[in-house]
Amino acid sequence: MRTCCIYAVRMTSPGTLTTKRPPAADRVYAHVKQGVLERRYEGGTLLTEGELAEAVGVSRTPVREALLRLEVEGLIRLYPKKGALVLPVSAQEIADVVETRLLVEEHAARKAVPAPAGLIERLEGLLARQKEQAAAGDLAGAAVTDRCFHAEIVRSGGNEILSRLYDQLRDRQLRMGVAIMYSHPDRIAKSLTEHEEILQALRSGDPEAAVAVVHRHVGWFSHLARGEVR
Repeated sequence: MRTCCIYAVRMTSPGTLTTKRPPAADRVYAHVKQGVLERRYEGGTLLTEGELAEAVGVSRTPVREALLRLEVEGLIRLYPKKGALVLPVSAQEIADVVETRLLVEEHAARKAVPAPAGLIERLEGLLARQKEQAAAGDLAGAAVTDRCFHAEIVRSGGNEILSRLYDQLRDRQLRMGVAIMYSHPDRIAKSLTEHEEILQALRSGDPEAAVAVVHRHVGWFSHLARGEVR
Protein backbone atom coordinates (compact mmCIF):
# COMPACT_ATOMS: atom_id res chain seq x y z
CA MET A 1 0.00 0.00 0.00
CA ARG A 2 1.19 3.49 -0.80
CA THR A 3 0.50 5.68 2.21
CA CYS A 4 1.19 9.42 2.04
CA CYS A 5 2.53 11.07 5.16
CA ILE A 6 0.91 14.45 5.66
CA TYR A 7 3.19 17.14 6.89
CA ALA A 8 2.24 20.58 8.13
CA VAL A 9 3.71 23.06 5.68
CA ARG A 10 4.52 26.63 6.57
CA MET A 11 6.22 29.57 4.87
CA THR A 12 9.41 30.81 6.54
CA SER A 13 10.33 33.34 3.92
CA PRO A 14 8.98 34.29 0.50
CA GLY A 15 9.30 31.35 -1.85
CA THR A 16 10.69 29.02 0.83
CA LEU A 17 8.85 26.01 2.18
CA THR A 18 9.76 23.91 5.19
CA THR A 19 8.08 20.82 6.52
CA LYS A 20 7.22 19.99 10.07
CA ARG A 21 7.45 16.34 11.07
CA PRO A 22 4.33 14.71 12.53
CA PRO A 23 4.34 14.06 16.29
CA ALA A 24 6.24 10.96 17.40
CA ALA A 25 3.06 9.05 18.32
CA ASP A 26 1.63 9.70 14.86
CA ARG A 27 4.79 8.37 13.23
CA VAL A 28 4.65 5.18 15.30
CA TYR A 29 0.94 4.82 14.56
CA ALA A 30 1.51 5.16 10.81
CA HIS A 31 4.48 2.76 10.88
CA VAL A 32 2.63 -0.02 12.69
CA LYS A 33 -0.64 0.44 10.84
CA GLN A 34 1.02 0.33 7.44
CA GLY A 35 2.99 -2.73 8.52
CA VAL A 36 -0.21 -4.52 9.56
CA LEU A 37 -2.13 -3.54 6.41
CA GLU A 38 0.76 -4.57 4.16
CA ARG A 39 1.23 -7.82 6.10
CA ARG A 40 4.80 -7.02 7.12
CA TYR A 41 3.37 -7.63 10.59
CA GLU A 42 1.34 -10.81 10.17
CA GLY A 43 -1.55 -11.82 12.42
CA GLY A 44 -0.12 -13.45 15.53
CA THR A 45 3.04 -11.32 15.56
CA LEU A 46 3.99 -9.93 18.98
CA LEU A 47 5.35 -6.38 18.78
CA THR A 48 7.33 -4.94 21.67
CA GLU A 49 7.60 -1.29 22.65
CA GLY A 50 11.40 -1.43 22.50
CA GLU A 51 11.51 -2.81 18.98
CA LEU A 52 9.03 -0.24 17.70
CA ALA A 53 10.77 2.64 19.45
CA GLU A 54 14.06 1.64 17.82
CA ALA A 55 12.46 1.13 14.39
CA VAL A 56 10.86 4.58 14.33
CA GLY A 57 13.54 6.38 16.34
CA VAL A 58 11.42 7.56 19.26
CA SER A 59 11.07 6.93 22.99
CA ARG A 60 8.67 4.36 24.41
CA THR A 61 6.08 6.91 25.56
CA PRO A 62 4.73 7.75 22.07
CA VAL A 63 4.83 4.04 21.22
CA ARG A 64 2.38 3.33 24.04
CA GLU A 65 0.10 6.12 22.83
CA ALA A 66 0.13 4.81 19.27
CA LEU A 67 -0.56 1.22 20.35
CA LEU A 68 -3.57 2.33 22.39
CA ARG A 69 -5.04 3.95 19.27
CA LEU A 70 -4.45 0.81 17.23
CA GLU A 71 -6.08 -1.35 19.89
CA VAL A 72 -9.21 0.82 19.74
CA GLU A 73 -9.29 0.24 15.97
CA GLY A 74 -9.17 -3.51 16.50
CA LEU A 75 -5.85 -4.15 14.78
CA ILE A 76 -3.89 -5.22 17.85
CA ARG A 77 -4.41 -6.41 21.43
CA LEU A 78 -2.20 -5.09 24.22
CA TYR A 79 -0.69 -7.39 26.83
CA PRO A 80 0.90 -5.54 29.78
CA LYS A 81 4.69 -6.09 30.06
CA LYS A 82 4.65 -8.32 26.97
CA GLY A 83 3.75 -6.18 23.99
CA ALA A 84 1.07 -5.88 21.33
CA LEU A 85 -0.33 -8.87 19.47
CA VAL A 86 -1.33 -8.27 15.84
CA LEU A 87 -4.83 -9.70 15.54
CA PRO A 88 -5.43 -12.04 12.59
CA VAL A 89 -8.36 -11.49 10.25
CA SER A 90 -11.16 -13.73 11.56
CA ALA A 91 -13.90 -15.49 9.60
CA GLN A 92 -16.48 -13.44 11.53
CA GLU A 93 -14.78 -10.18 10.58
CA ILE A 94 -14.82 -11.18 6.91
CA ALA A 95 -18.50 -12.13 7.14
CA ASP A 96 -19.41 -8.84 8.83
CA VAL A 97 -17.51 -6.76 6.27
CA VAL A 98 -19.05 -8.67 3.35
CA GLU A 99 -22.58 -8.21 4.73
CA THR A 100 -22.05 -4.46 5.13
CA ARG A 101 -20.41 -4.10 1.72
CA LEU A 102 -23.27 -5.87 -0.02
CA LEU A 103 -25.86 -3.62 1.59
CA VAL A 104 -23.99 -0.46 0.63
CA GLU A 105 -22.57 -1.42 -2.76
CA GLU A 106 -25.67 -3.00 -4.26
CA HIS A 107 -27.60 0.15 -3.37
CA ALA A 108 -24.80 2.31 -4.82
CA ALA A 109 -24.71 0.31 -8.07
CA ARG A 110 -28.40 0.97 -8.65
CA LYS A 111 -27.96 4.68 -7.96
CA ALA A 112 -25.02 4.83 -10.38
CA VAL A 113 -27.39 4.28 -13.33
CA PRO A 114 -27.48 6.50 -15.24
CA ALA A 115 -23.81 7.16 -14.46
CA PRO A 116 -23.06 10.65 -13.08
CA ALA A 117 -20.72 12.84 -15.12
CA GLY A 118 -17.12 11.65 -14.99
CA LEU A 119 -17.78 8.40 -13.10
CA ILE A 120 -17.05 6.08 -16.03
CA GLU A 121 -13.80 7.89 -16.83
CA ARG A 122 -12.64 7.75 -13.20
CA LEU A 123 -13.42 4.04 -12.97
CA GLU A 124 -11.60 3.37 -16.24
CA GLY A 125 -8.55 5.15 -14.88
CA LEU A 126 -8.61 3.16 -11.63
CA LEU A 127 -9.03 -0.12 -13.48
CA ALA A 128 -6.08 0.69 -15.76
CA ARG A 129 -3.95 1.50 -12.69
CA GLN A 130 -4.96 -1.74 -10.97
CA LYS A 131 -4.01 -3.75 -14.07
CA GLU A 132 -0.58 -2.11 -14.09
CA GLN A 133 -0.07 -2.81 -10.39
CA ALA A 134 -1.13 -6.44 -10.77
CA ALA A 135 1.20 -6.92 -13.72
CA ALA A 136 4.07 -5.45 -11.68
CA GLY A 137 3.32 -7.74 -8.73
CA ASP A 138 2.33 -4.81 -6.51
CA LEU A 139 -0.47 -6.65 -4.72
CA ALA A 140 -0.68 -4.16 -1.86
CA GLY A 141 -1.08 -1.29 -4.33
CA ALA A 142 -3.65 -3.26 -6.32
CA ALA A 143 -5.65 -3.83 -3.13
CA VAL A 144 -5.72 -0.08 -2.45
CA THR A 145 -6.86 0.67 -6.01
CA ASP A 146 -9.49 -2.07 -5.78
CA ARG A 147 -10.97 -0.37 -2.76
CA CYS A 148 -10.86 3.03 -4.49
CA PHE A 149 -12.78 1.58 -7.46
CA HIS A 150 -15.68 0.54 -5.25
CA ALA A 151 -15.53 3.67 -3.09
CA GLU A 152 -15.83 5.80 -6.23
CA ILE A 153 -19.15 4.14 -7.08
CA VAL A 154 -20.43 4.61 -3.52
CA ARG A 155 -19.44 8.29 -3.49
CA SER A 156 -21.10 8.89 -6.86
CA GLY A 157 -24.50 8.51 -5.19
CA GLY A 158 -24.00 11.78 -3.32
CA ASN A 159 -25.00 10.37 0.10
CA GLU A 160 -22.33 11.66 2.48
CA ILE A 161 -23.53 9.56 5.42
CA LEU A 162 -23.36 6.36 3.37
CA SER A 163 -19.94 7.32 2.04
CA ARG A 164 -18.61 7.87 5.55
CA LEU A 165 -20.01 4.53 6.66
CA TYR A 166 -18.27 2.85 3.75
CA ASP A 167 -15.02 4.65 4.52
CA GLN A 168 -15.09 3.19 8.03
CA LEU A 169 -14.52 -0.21 6.43
CA ARG A 170 -11.41 1.03 4.63
CA ASP A 171 -8.66 -0.46 6.78
CA ARG A 172 -10.48 -3.76 7.24
CA GLN A 173 -11.02 -4.03 3.49
CA LEU A 174 -7.40 -3.25 2.69
CA ARG A 175 -6.09 -5.75 5.21
CA MET A 176 -8.42 -8.47 3.95
CA GLY A 177 -7.73 -7.62 0.32
CA VAL A 178 -3.95 -7.86 0.62
CA ALA A 179 -4.16 -11.11 2.59
CA ILE A 180 -6.49 -12.68 0.04
CA MET A 181 -4.41 -11.61 -2.95
CA TYR A 182 -1.35 -13.29 -1.43
CA SER A 183 -3.17 -16.47 -0.41
CA HIS A 184 -5.25 -16.68 -3.61
CA PRO A 185 -3.10 -15.11 -6.34
CA ASP A 186 -5.52 -16.23 -9.06
CA ARG A 187 -8.19 -13.99 -7.53
CA ILE A 188 -6.64 -10.77 -8.87
CA ALA A 189 -7.39 -11.80 -12.49
CA LYS A 190 -11.00 -12.62 -11.58
CA SER A 191 -11.32 -9.34 -9.73
CA LEU A 192 -10.12 -7.37 -12.75
CA THR A 193 -12.58 -9.21 -14.99
CA GLU A 194 -15.45 -8.48 -12.64
CA HIS A 195 -14.48 -4.81 -12.46
CA GLU A 196 -14.66 -4.76 -16.27
CA GLU A 197 -18.15 -6.29 -16.06
CA ILE A 198 -19.29 -3.69 -13.52
CA LEU A 199 -17.99 -0.94 -15.80
CA GLN A 200 -19.78 -2.42 -18.82
CA ALA A 201 -23.07 -2.65 -16.94
CA LEU A 202 -22.77 1.00 -15.89
CA ARG A 203 -21.86 2.06 -19.42
CA SER A 204 -24.89 0.26 -20.85
CA GLY A 205 -27.21 1.71 -18.20
CA ASP A 206 -28.25 -1.69 -16.80
CA PRO A 207 -28.62 -1.37 -13.00
CA GLU A 208 -29.68 -4.98 -12.42
CA ALA A 209 -26.67 -6.30 -14.31
CA ALA A 210 -24.41 -4.02 -12.25
CA VAL A 211 -25.99 -5.24 -9.00
CA ALA A 212 -25.64 -8.87 -10.07
CA VAL A 213 -21.91 -8.50 -10.76
CA VAL A 214 -21.35 -6.60 -7.49
CA HIS A 215 -23.18 -9.35 -5.59
CA ARG A 216 -21.03 -12.06 -7.19
CA HIS A 217 -17.83 -10.03 -6.83
CA VAL A 218 -18.24 -9.08 -3.17
CA GLY A 219 -20.11 -12.23 -2.19
CA TRP A 220 -17.09 -14.38 -3.07
CA PHE A 221 -15.51 -13.31 0.20
CA SER A 222 -18.36 -14.89 2.15
CA HIS A 223 -17.40 -18.27 0.69
CA LEU A 224 -13.87 -17.61 1.89
CA ALA A 225 -15.14 -16.88 5.41
CA ARG A 226 -16.93 -20.23 5.46
CA GLY A 227 -13.83 -22.05 4.26
CA GLU A 228 -15.18 -22.48 0.72
CA VAL A 229 -12.81 -21.40 -2.04
CA ARG A 230 -14.09 -21.07 -5.58
